[in-house]
Amino acid sequence: MHFDTLALQATHQQDPATGAVVPPIHLSTTFERNEAHELPGNYLYARPNNPTREALERSLATLEGGTTGIAFSSGQAATMTLFQALRPGDHVVLAHDGFYGTTSLLETVFHPWGLTYTRVDMRDIEAVRASIHENTRIVWVETPSNPTLTIVDLLTITRIAHDGGALCVCDNTWATPVLQRPLDLNCDIVMHSTTKYLSGHSDVIGGALIFRRNDAFTQRVRQLQSISGAVPSPFDCWLVMRGLKTLGVRVRAQTATAQAIAEFLDGHPMVEQVNYPGLANHPDRQLIKQQMNGPGAMLSVHITGGAEEALRVLSRLRLFRRATSLGGVESLIEHRASVEGPTTTTPANLLRLSIGLEHPDDLIMDLARALTSA
Repeated sequence: MHFDTLALQATHQQDPATGAVVPPIHLSTTFERNEAHELPGNYLYARPNNPTREALERSLATLEGGTTGIAFSSGQAATMTLFQALRPGDHVVLAHDGFYGTTSLLETVFHPWGLTYTRVDMRDIEAVRASIHENTRIVWVETPSNPTLTIVDLLTITRIAHDGGALCVCDNTWATPVLQRPLDLNCDIVMHSTTKYLSGHSDVIGGALIFRRNDAFTQRVRQLQSISGAVPSPFDCWLVMRGLKTLGVRVRAQTATAQAIAEFLDGHPMVEQVNYPGLANHPDRQLIKQQMNGPGAMLSVHITGGAEEALRVLSRLRLFRRATSLGGVESLIEHRASVEGPTTTTPANLLRLSIGLEHPDDLIMDLARALTSA
């Protein structure tokens, strides 16, 4: 099936009691036993499992081509639980330019606990290979990366990880299963911040892990989800399910607009560099064609004149909303270095754009006015 059909089929779980096309939200925190002290269903208490959450987890597994989905209260909760499934003394390899929150978790929480990690440029295959040790358990990939949109060769990195006895985990938040399915490229686990494109309306926080195999490690993560309680509410799960129904339509429309904006910005005298996988002059164009079905709706630009000019451009925009996050129906822009703080490695003149569903001509006009008056 095409993705749009698959998304609707995966999220259409008819209520057997009423025949409702839209499944109900099961808000109950506890479930009653019968006179024989037996549970009529498989539910005891809402922290270990809940019918609405299970419906979301099945849908996510289907869309990513995995066997098991596990939903969390945020993307960071999903990442944290995965690292908790490791042991003190284990080692993680991750990209040097990915989401700063992943590195912050490792440095602030897990390094003192006994987990070690190495940051590496994952475009340098030999550097990745040299970073894997006997105790390496996870190679964490993010492609396209946040915020520079670096593209990583998933097939090659996964092979190196497996040769070293490690699992390959891909943060697929930016690409979504509409544009990229890492499990089809031999990755073991996919992570999503469902806050972003999967829910798509900037009104719910959530995260998920999708596993290629339902093995002992998967069950350990499931156990930690239940014990730690970092689970989404039933209503949050329902909102993400609703967002999944329109995911393909939204992402394709947002991608088309992002392409037009990237082409407008590329070569603009106020722009030093555009980071966008859809540009014809992108150095990894062949790799992008091999592992992605489109370049996505995220881009970043380096403004000529440094941080001061970048902030001035930011202040003059009228349609773009100056806000953190991404993947919603509204277009957002932010000065990423300011958000990440004093330890950031993001260039000071970089602005990150999340393209929404406004008309491309209007967004381009807004950018043109802000860049001209800057």
